[in-house]
Amino acid sequence: MNSPLDARAALRQRLLTARAAAVEPPALQQALAQQLCRVLAQLEPQVLGLYAAIRGEFNALAACTAEAALAEVPFALPFSFRQPPRMDYRLWPRGAALPPDECGVPASRGAVVVPDVLVVPCVGYTACGFRLGYGGGYFDRYLAAHSGVTAIGLALSSTEMNAADFAPQAHDLRLTLIVTECGVT
Repeated sequence: MNSPLDARAALRQRLLTARAAAVEPPALQQALAQQLCRVLAQLEPQVLGLYAAIRGEFNALAACTAEAALAEVPFALPFSFRQPPRMDYRLWPRGAALPPDECGVPASRGAVVVPDVLVVPCVGYTACGFRLGYGGGYFDRYLAAHSGVTAIGLALSSTEMNAADFAPQAHDLRLTLIVTECGVT
């Protein structure tokens, strides 16, 4: 019998394989960028936490950098540490280089900040606001330590998981909302 961790790993791999095989039309990318920027305009973040896209993720950093309404909003990017496993956000001067952090992910070397709004990448998501990530727990730990942050999951609608496939565990935290190319969940 498979453990819950094995089931999650299999689900994660299935979603990542499907994402890698998909050819997303520019219209889908544009729709996701428009939905995200519409939500961010309503939230009016003071400091916006984004991420550098890896492994075929939607490039929220590029979409937000191109959005005129966000031109004056400071951006911050996660910086991950291997031991102990944790993450903080660091201010990112737009256009600055993104050398890898301790986990090999492009990151900023700016001052540590706590964004009031975070855009969080999702490998998969549920209609009630839970996300499946890469399994390292970095975003879960960050969100647990910063409960006042507005956390926006960013996903393609094709990665929605049903309750039979994904049962939240004690460490899983519900995101404030999920944005897809189809709208807000």
